[in-house]
Amino acid sequence: MARRFRGSETFKVDAKGRVSIPASFRRVIEAGDPDWQPGQRPNILIVYGGAERKYLEVFTMEAVYEIDEQIDAMQRGTPERADIEELMYAQSHQTDIDADGRLVLPQKLREKIGLTTEAYFASAGTSFKIWDPETYAADQAAIAAERAATRPERYDPLIHLPPKGPAA
Repeated sequence: MARRFRGSETFKVDAKGRVSIPASFRRVIEAGDPDWQPGQRPNILIVYGGAERKYLEVFTMEAVYEIDEQIDAMQRGTPERADIEELMYAQSHQTDIDADGRLVLPQKLREKIGLTTEAYFASAGTSFKIWDPETYAADQAAIAAERAATRPERYDPLIHLPPKGPAA
């Protein structure tokens, strides 16, 4: 099972597209790269997706290998498999983290999501997303408003977790 990213932070993006990755994220990235050794650069996959995506999604190599296995289990020739293959293989960029814990975001990816001087990192469990901070805030406000219209007061999303099995 892939390790989990937790938390969120905003970091400066320099003119070359370099941005520091939160230290806790770097530990997950290192642990999630089976080929990584101390002193080496851990690898990641950045999925940028189609026009509908307003963020970059970053996966550890371990998470990518799990997704690859799931894709391999899908029926070849189906539109669903073709969609996922397009996203994970054609609309992605494999890279590494430099010795200073920074990620270099190519200009094409920065332009796609409107990233200029700051990047907002938001955990998503087995991946994390990189957003323009203003885009993230607007997107989350819209989602919160939509959800608030259908949920009761003091709603707790943890209610949807499946029950734990019997203790061993």
